Amino acid sequence: MSDIQAQLSVLNQTADAKVVDAIERLIKDGEDHELNRVNVLDFATQHGVDEEHAISAFLHSARLGLFDLGWNVLCPGCGGVLGAHTTLKALKPDDYHCALCACGYKASVDDQVEVSFTVNPRVRRIAAHDPDSLPVWEYFKQVFWSSGVDFNKESFATLANEVTLDTMELPAGEKATMSLQLPNDFIIIFEPVTHAAQFIDVQGEPTKDRQQLAIMYNKVQAPTGTTTMRPGPLRLSLENQAGVRVLPSVFIAAEALHHLIGQRKPFLTAKRMLSNQTFRDVFKADNLSLDQRLQITSLTFLFTDLKGSTALYERVGDLAAFDLVRAHFHALLEIISSEKGAVVKTIGDAVMATFVRPEHAIVAGLRMRAAMDGLNKQRGTDDLIVKIGIHEGPCLAVMLNERQDYFGQTVNIAARVQSLSTAQEIHITGPVLDAPAVAEILQQRAIKPIQKQAALRGIADKMVVYEIP
Repeated sequence: MSDIQAQLSVLNQTADAKVVDAIERLIKDGEDHELNRVNVLDFATQHGVDEEHAISAFLHSARLGLFDLGWNVLCPGCGGVLGAHTTLKALKPDDYHCALCACGYKASVDDQVEVSFTVNPRVRRIAAHDPDSLPVWEYFKQVFWSSGVDFNKESFATLANEVTLDTMELPAGEKATMSLQLPNDFIIIFEPVTHAAQFIDVQGEPTKDRQQLAIMYNKVQAPTGTTTMRPGPLRLSLENQAGVRVLPSVFIAAEALHHLIGQRKPFLTAKRMLSNQTFRDVFKADNLSLDQRLQITSLTFLFTDLKGSTALYERVGDLAAFDLVRAHFHALLEIISSEKGAVVKTIGDAVMATFVRPEHAIVAGLRMRAAMDGLNKQRGTDDLIVKIGIHEGPCLAVMLNERQDYFGQTVNIAARVQSLSTAQEIHITGPVLDAPAVAEILQQRAIKPIQKQAALRGIADKMVVYEIP
């Protein structure tokens, strides 16, 4: 048995068999570009498999060495990759700059950090492992633009030709010139390897005189500049001092460029990855560094606590109580994972979990309550009563006690909201109830939230909360 077959055999023991079969076919028969920066959500759609199963399988395959995990900081405007990193720890706290869009961005893990998977070169060598060998447009598609840019296969060549005045492969240390005829349009000279751009605002009366422009590429990212020229001939002088091959490309910033790169498809975000149970379990050591603080603009927190657990031990004895508490934890953790959430930590009999979307948390909470009712019914008692609180808002992803954790007022409020419950109620906040999908779930189940004013410990003002009876 080859090493790859052995790795796939191990993968079959930890991941969904249908997904593993699709991964094996991809490695064996896929085109080179299909094995570069695999968009797991797109992969799941194409192969008709569950997204969570696909994410879990690719994470396990990365741990086994079949694929390499990548964290790519994206420009929200053009979808370009502004920084490609092999670990989450490598994300920089400062701004990332997109020369093509002439804008700076912080690496928000909500939707600006893409998680992708590239086949390991020991498993299969693909062209993207040697990006200097890629033709210009393949470099743009496979290296510069992210897996979330949805290229139209039928119209790509036509649109690319329509927006491009010229492109060039310029080896390190060499000089070259382009002879161009400038149309009466806004022109972008963009180089994707060094992420350098020069804008030309072409306006005024056409000229027959040859205009001159010189650009030197190096490793310094200079701000994008704009120069004004007239329609007519241009001699563009290029010099490459970057130490690597560069790919200067001259584009017309017209509607066709928007059609070329303006379509998007879902991709796996860092926020979703941080709330994935498999990632938290398998990649504990490859998480954030101690001094990292990643800002998340929206995350849903669910807190639970087992009511009267001390009295439970007193009432039924240590052994029976331990079995009950363990059954309660098993049910809760299974529900959290199946509803696209992840357990951040357990504290005594309490659980802290995160969900990317509030509707996943509310469904998890309702299922938890039903699961406790089921366990109680089996025993003919009411020993297991779980208090649940849910809140959504901004937070910081941090490392605490060698574990990826979260910090901020949103976390504090979620914990305090949970403490309002006295029996099997679920308490949620306004941001959770305001989510359209949450309102729809409650309406479908004929659940009418009860509005309350609550004073939460450590929170200055009273808050409006909602009891889910």
